[in-house]
Amino acid sequence: MMSTATQPLQVDSLTEVTRRIIDAAEGHDRFLVALAGPPGAGKSYRSEQLFQAVEAQRQGQAVVVPMDGYHFDNAVLGPEQLPIKGAPHTFDADGLRVDLERIRGGNATVAVPIFDRPLDLARAGGRLVTPEHRIVIVEGNYLLLDQGPWRALHSLFDLRVMLDVDDAVLERRLIERWLSMGQNAEDARRKALDKDMPNARLVKTTFIPPDLVWR
Repeated sequence: MMSTATQPLQVDSLTEVTRRIIDAAEGHDRFLVALAGPPGAGKSYRSEQLFQAVEAQRQGQAVVVPMDGYHFDNAVLGPEQLPIKGAPHTFDADGLRVDLERIRGGNATVAVPIFDRPLDLARAGGRLVTPEHRIVIVEGNYLLLDQGPWRALHSLFDLRVMLDVDDAVLERRLIERWLSMGQNAEDARRKALDKDMPNARLVKTTFIPPDLVWR
């Protein structure tokens, strides 16, 4: 596991991040990468880029596990919690930890949930992590959050990457996301600023040091 005792290394290219992951994974039967960042940072996009880049060099060895699959269902959250869905306590962090522990074992296929954003729900068993998947890219907002119960995840990762995006860019992307989901301009801006950006600020201010900061 890479040390976080020194200053994180600043990187700015997919090629560099891919190279460092592949080099660091050499000799490991199973290598877990945390790709963390605030809402709107582009985690899904970057994780797919990384998956494709790693696959190009290590075919059949990479897989992505999205943290969003561990959202609590709307029926579990209830009407009082739905307005703040996406906050740290609205995820099954312990369930994610258990699955990552099973994945680290590497001896059996593990089914993980994925999040269907248009339907706003998690689909159980939406993806399989097989023993052939040596490099597991786990992406999500709170993977490096320095709060319980998220701290229990930290030791499971071999490499920690944090996406660094300016607040103004985050706000624009988040508003565009809500607009694309059918919200009007006023509601899209309100949801982005009142719901998403507080979570973004939490991620930016309360995290353990990563190994790499990807701008």
